[in-house]
Amino acid sequence: MEPFAGIPSREEMLAALEKRQGVDVVRKLQAATVAVCGLGGLGSNIAISLARAGVGKLILVDFDRVDVTNLHRQQYKACQVGLPKPEALLSNLKEIAPYTEYETHFEKVAEENVSALLAKADVVCEAFDNAEAKAMLVNAVLETMPEKYLVAASGMAGFDSGNSITARKVTKRFFVCGDGKSDVNDGIGLIAPRVMLCAAHQALTAIRLVLGLE
Repeated sequence: MEPFAGIPSREEMLAALEKRQGVDVVRKLQAATVAVCGLGGLGSNIAISLARAGVGKLILVDFDRVDVTNLHRQQYKACQVGLPKPEALLSNLKEIAPYTEYETHFEKVAEENVSALLAKADVVCEAFDNAEAKAMLVNAVLETMPEKYLVAASGMAGFDSGNSITARKVTKRFFVCGDGKSDVNDGIGLIAPRVMLCAAHQALTAIRLVLGLE
């Protein structure tokens, strides 16, 4: 990819990452592919953290469009309301990490397409807000893609302390982040800091898996 006018070159950005994170870490992250399924409050924040860290390729999947109600916790701009989330997030990510490779899919993850969508991923981040969709993705990855790591989320609603949000290992290749109990369907709402905390746990877990630290 040719350098973009007015911004640092790929070599300059990699050198800056290596200075902060180490050459070996950056090499491993650059070689990794992470899929983010669902690009709302969790997924949009996960993707931005992974791009900033230097993950080489991100697969971004969502069937929804940006809504004004998303703006208080999701990484979109007011001028992007109405756009497909993969398109809007891609635009924002290119401003942050222009040399990352991106693959976007404006479609719903289902049993019929999940294998094809996630075929290239080393780590899959589940970031859905629908319980049935969560269960479908977890079952599909654990049962049919045993070579992949899965980082899911459960519980980040309300105004409880952020210290209750953690990352825990369920099996060798399955991790769950969140407080494990709060549910927006209980009428307690979502607030950006708690959602972002859970997303940060997911992104960090994905990075640790790529680096062999889990």
